[in-house]
Amino acid sequence: MAFDWQASVQALRRDELPGEYDLPLAVGALLLAAFGLVMVGSASISIAEGEGVGPFGILTKHAVFLCGGGVLALLLMRVPLKVLDDNSRLLLLLCFLMLLAVLVPGLGRRINGATRWLNLGVMGFQVVEAAKLLLVIYLASYMVRFATQLRTSVAGILKPLGVLALVVLLLLLQPDFGSAVLVCAIVVGMIWLGGARARDLGGLALLGMPVMAIAALAEPYRVKRLTSFLDPFADPFRDGFQLSQALIAIGRGEWFGVGLGGSVQKLYYLPEAHNDFILAVIAEELGLAGVVLVLALFTLICTRCFRIGLRAVEQGQAFAGYCAFGVGLWLAVQAGVSIGVNLGVLPTKGLTLPLVSAGGSSVLMTCAALGLVLRVGYEVTRRANELALERVDDAAPGATA
Repeated sequence: MAFDWQASVQALRRDELPGEYDLPLAVGALLLAAFGLVMVGSASISIAEGEGVGPFGILTKHAVFLCGGGVLALLLMRVPLKVLDDNSRLLLLLCFLMLLAVLVPGLGRRINGATRWLNLGVMGFQVVEAAKLLLVIYLASYMVRFATQLRTSVAGILKPLGVLALVVLLLLLQPDFGSAVLVCAIVVGMIWLGGARARDLGGLALLGMPVMAIAALAEPYRVKRLTSFLDPFADPFRDGFQLSQALIAIGRGEWFGVGLGGSVQKLYYLPEAHNDFILAVIAEELGLAGVVLVLALFTLICTRCFRIGLRAVEQGQAFAGYCAFGVGLWLAVQAGVSIGVNLGVLPTKGLTLPLVSAGGSSVLMTCAALGLVLRVGYEVTRRANELALERVDDAAPGATA
């Protein structure tokens, strides 16, 4: 049997075809992270001194987590998507094991009445941040494997919604209602983008809404959060304290702010100034211009995620596309909720502003998620190069049908 040298060289050429990482996405993420680093430094100085870690203690910790997140992003950028697809069920199992682990005494760390952190000795890790990414990968794989059922029957929707129900239950046991709502939005959004019929999703949503309403009203503190945002100044020193202070900060900023570092509200008036309510500090110090800058960077990042995902789906790389869609939904919804909370149009949820707020677990996993989308972009461009090479070969003189 003769060895086909021409086919061998052709295969080698295709294997070595390069891809390209999406530059606008990478630049947008780096700019947002750099901006967040500056604002965490500005918002946390007085808080860090009060905690006895030095004026730049929180900033240094945030910078370390950003570096760690960069390492995770680089790792995800090097992992072939087929590896993630093939191991999606194991990743889902890991997701459940992590969510269960925080409920085990000794493994979970309780802070402010909630057991959301896994005790890793040197740090606490909020497992829901990893659960979001693992859930996105599993759903992307499921949506490819059961594409026909997902688009044509209610049964195809029930399995991912069953997985969602278990995740939500484990989150409510922590309790973490805000993350439960966010995960619901991500899962339902991905299923809809995967082609599920609107009437099927709508009908199941109507069945699920009473359950979420009961969960929201089951705890008095959740009821207070849901009602206090309607008129925070009705009780500005108790239930409406956080939001009233945030609105005061935003009002002081006007168009261009009082200047970087000039915030008054961050001086122990505004709780979680470097974390959940960092946008209020941005508005106070940089004004509407600073808020618009944040919105523009998030718009750039999320738009790139969706465009990369759409291009992947159009090329037949559905798993890659759904991964990008899931991350885009995650960042868009979480950023939208965080901004809405700061502006007083949504109840307080305790969600960070991705890449901007201080927070180790959130920073690490947001960077990892962006690394995954960059990998999607790499494989999409590599596939485009393969298709271009095939067209050239087909058009070459002497090519056979």
